[in-house]
Amino acid sequence: MKTDIEIAQEAKMLPIQEVAKRYNINEDDLELYGKYKAKITEEYMQKTKDKPNGKLVLVTAINPTPAGEGKTTTSIGLAQAFHKLGKNCLLALREPSLGPCFGIKGGAAGGGYSQVVPMEELNLHFTGDFHAITSANNLLAALLDNHIQQGNALRIDTRQVLWKRCMDMNDRALRNIVIGLGQKSDGFVREDHFVITVATEIMAILCLANDMADLKERLGRIIVAYDYDGNPVTARQLKAVGAMAALLKDALKPNLIQTLEHTGAIVHGGPFANIAHGCNSVRATKTALKSADYVITEAGFGADLGAEKFFDIKCRISGLKPDAAVLVATIRALKYNGGVSKSDLAKENLDALKRGICNLEKHIENLQKFGVPTVVALNAFLTDAPAEYEYVRDFCESRGCGFSLSKVWELGGEGGVELAKKVLDTLEQKTSDFRPLYPDDIPLKNKIQTIAAEIYGADGVTYSPAAERMLEKLSDLGFGSLPVCIAKTQYSLSDDQTKLGRPSGFTINVRDVYVSAGAGFIVAITGAIMTMPGLSKQPAAYGIDVDDSGKITGLF
Repeated sequence: MKTDIEIAQEAKMLPIQEVAKRYNINEDDLELYGKYKAKITEEYMQKTKDKPNGKLVLVTAINPTPAGEGKTTTSIGLAQAFHKLGKNCLLALREPSLGPCFGIKGGAAGGGYSQVVPMEELNLHFTGDFHAITSANNLLAALLDNHIQQGNALRIDTRQVLWKRCMDMNDRALRNIVIGLGQKSDGFVREDHFVITVATEIMAILCLANDMADLKERLGRIIVAYDYDGNPVTARQLKAVGAMAALLKDALKPNLIQTLEHTGAIVHGGPFANIAHGCNSVRATKTALKSADYVITEAGFGADLGAEKFFDIKCRISGLKPDAAVLVATIRALKYNGGVSKSDLAKENLDALKRGICNLEKHIENLQKFGVPTVVALNAFLTDAPAEYEYVRDFCESRGCGFSLSKVWELGGEGGVELAKKVLDTLEQKTSDFRPLYPDDIPLKNKIQTIAAEIYGADGVTYSPAAERMLEKLSDLGFGSLPVCIAKTQYSLSDDQTKLGRPSGFTINVRDVYVSAGAGFIVAITGAIMTMPGLSKQPAAYGIDVDDSGKITGLF
């Protein structure tokens, strides 16, 4: 059996100009980055802004397990299937982070015969967007420390510096560091921290900004520290906005590539969903909606994280309104939620499936709370039994939810035709009554409580003393109307990754809170979630190599 990278390397790609023509995107509307990838120009986005929108379909999933779900693969295969049915369809996806590529999760180009290409370039440096974000983040950090060194006219309290440095790699040793050691000219000694690039606020800002003016306004609102009187100090006060915007000028433009079957894919931005809001850029989604009749997009990890944040943060801020949702699951993952070990998932086990399907049930209920018609896509494996399929089908249909098998990993677009027809029927027969989960004007604690109770199924929320104080302070500073972004483990509906299925009788513990004032949301950190991942004992980097001809191996 061929690996994902072997399939991608054997693909016959079209010049990106030919892919673009299918969507009336002319060569003058592109800034080429080689033969097979390009950025879409500002001029194109301006001239299409008054065109009507296509239909927007969100792809999400149950909580991820070691058994695999295939959310990105399903998104890509579904778009290819729309194309096979003669529909004008575009993908809008996130860019992969280098950290997971060399860690344990792997890349984010899909799999099998449902991939976006060029796969190696996408998973490595791509068009340099993440490097630009990293540079802008660290420029702000350097300007902050330089301001302190050069007299500290803003009276920054070095014990209350919030802004962290970043890099796009998993490196646990950089989570907590000390800077400024050495001579007096080397700066003030203080504790500092690193986050991974996909967790920096600048990533969230880039993905939520409408244009350069909006980007600069948001960059200026970033709170980097508090002064000795407890007042916020912003990036605008540090005079950092112009230089940061210059670094982000090209990164602000969405990227166009293609699938293995030459369906267009706009790939742009990539905040983590267990740390940040987990969606590709607003600009990418809006550009796709102006360029195609149907747009397939995805949100990160399970629906409790990615979909909730897509609806409550991205849609609220941007005005986007999804027309349907696709919820991806596998028989294997549901049996894993039912207590079956990974080594026994290939065996037919209807009892375990019945125990574990409660996880799917909760995610169906959650999506219905947002008023969005939902189709369950059951990602098929050769080891699945017909009786298991039928049980899941009956389960979904009895809850007013569409259902379809998906074989897009094995068959590409052809394997997603049944799913595409089911989604098209849903779009034609059901009307989306999309609504966010909570209003803007309720207190921050009420917003957190609403998400915890309605989406996670928690009995309540507890707060550390520090989180209590910060929630009160942020409300006093005028940030109480912002939506909430909860940083939580992706492996469970609770904040304890060991609680599988549909846990009950638990509380969510919020241990820290801070405001991403530029992005426009409050971050509540729960459990043991970390903003700088570490590498595993056997990281994926061990298996990645390049031969004498320049061919990369081991990337997945």
